[in-house]
Amino acid sequence: MDGIVNIASTVGNRFSTNLKATFADLTPEKWIRLVIIAGFYLLLRPYLIKLGARAQMKSHEQEAAESEAAAKAKISPNELRGRVEVPEDTDDEDDAKASGPDWGKKARRRQREMIKKMLEVEEQRLRETKEEEEDKDIEEYLVKE
Repeated sequence: MDGIVNIASTVGNRFSTNLKATFADLTPEKWIRLVIIAGFYLLLRPYLIKLGARAQMKSHEQEAAESEAAAKAKISPNELRGRVEVPEDTDDEDDAKASGPDWGKKARRRQREMIKKMLEVEEQRLRETKEEEEDKDIEEYLVKE
């Protein structure tokens, strides 16, 4: 225990002696140099921080754009057409997939209903576009006088 106290006091004494000697040996020229360096640091620091933040923001935006482009490039809507599977209406806990999120019965039911509604809306839109195309085909054959 005495060894630790001796080491701590020695370190403290050397630090204070060296610090006093450093400032005692400073000439007016070295003081001016120290003040100028510290002043420039204090003046330039906010601008350097803003510059770093701007560079970091550009980097984050570029990464986000790359990840978004990669996500869009992976799957196109045409590839998904006809591949959507509506889950069965079972609410058994044993049938839940282990890799999926651990949802409760109500959440799974809401998800199934939402998928069914989305499919119905898409089918309705496809039916309407198909009917419009058929109407255009029929109009070609009608005689306009």
